[in-house]
Amino acid sequence: MKKTLILLFSLVLLCQCKQEKTFCIEGCVTDADSCVLYLEHLSLGEGTVAIDSVRLGADGVFCFREEAPGSPEFYRLRIGGQGINLVIDSTETLRVEASLDSLSFGYSVEGSNSCDSIRLLCIKLADTERKARRISTDRNYTLQERDSMIGSLLGQYKSEVKQDFILNHYDATYSYYACFQTFGGAFIFNPYQDKSDLIWMRAVANAWNEKYPGCPRTENLCAIVQECRRNQAKPREIVLNIDGDKVRELGIIDMTFPDINGSERKLSDLRGQVVLLDFMAFSMNGSTERLLHMRELYDKYHDRGLEIYQVSFDPNQHLWKQRCEALPWISVFCEEGVESDMLQLYNIGHLPCLFLIDRNCDLQARQEDITDLEKAIEALL
Repeated sequence: MKKTLILLFSLVLLCQCKQEKTFCIEGCVTDADSCVLYLEHLSLGEGTVAIDSVRLGADGVFCFREEAPGSPEFYRLRIGGQGINLVIDSTETLRVEASLDSLSFGYSVEGSNSCDSIRLLCIKLADTERKARRISTDRNYTLQERDSMIGSLLGQYKSEVKQDFILNHYDATYSYYACFQTFGGAFIFNPYQDKSDLIWMRAVANAWNEKYPGCPRTENLCAIVQECRRNQAKPREIVLNIDGDKVRELGIIDMTFPDINGSERKLSDLRGQVVLLDFMAFSMNGSTERLLHMRELYDKYHDRGLEIYQVSFDPNQHLWKQRCEALPWISVFCEEGVESDMLQLYNIGHLPCLFLIDRNCDLQARQEDITDLEKAIEALL
């Protein structure tokens, strides 16, 4: 009886030890007295989820301890709009040292080479974004010239990331991270349209399938690669087969679609604002440049009353969710895709296509009638 009790007690202790596997993120953020530091999980299905927080004292010291994931997961330390991206493989302890005025890029991290590689990726992308902003605001170039220059800039960035980070490190967590970096709200690597990107992402997927078989992120990456291989031959422009007899020229036609959080967003609820109504698909070539232009307009005119209501007709809802997560405007998803009656009612023959709606919720202009989008927005504001 005594031996049985000892055995049972040992089993209970063993179970408790298994349940208490944790990881630790500790360190110090200087010049951040009274600021709230959040620990966020960059989850695969639910987006960014805050899992803990602490109000920093004068010394800036913090310590987060959480249950260890069963496979690699991504996390972020955030104060306000600044964040530090981290990856947790198991039960390791990370030590982060940073200052509030340079939180996102001026930090150091000990305990993980992968986290340091992610830091270098973030610095490299931030430098590319600064160069792109300078190009996008340089009115010595036409919009087409700026788009071309930014496209070349992103092409150079991808080439360097492939060679300096992903090559021969396909199973690394920072290689997975690189595959899902975004620029202007869109993924930099676009395997749906770029065969070269698909080759590299496939190599990462195969390596992860060997190292982390069955884990959610492996399955997600493999699913994307398989779908891209099936759809690789799709044309760049989405052409809609619309019966001309069914097309009607109408004013605003109200619509309600779900956003990334599942909330129903009604177009007419934006009455009182100038609305840029954008019908598009993130999987199309040119979507990155289009989103950059949208972001420029939004940042310039949102405080004066401009809102963007962007409807995605992508065949892949997961792609839409991944790409719209960082967008500041209203992004909704049409589950019917290009079969939606809404495209017929708005007399749309190809995507992308945009419209301008005034503060009274009246349709004022469509894409082909607008020679200067910025001036057209100014006139309605």
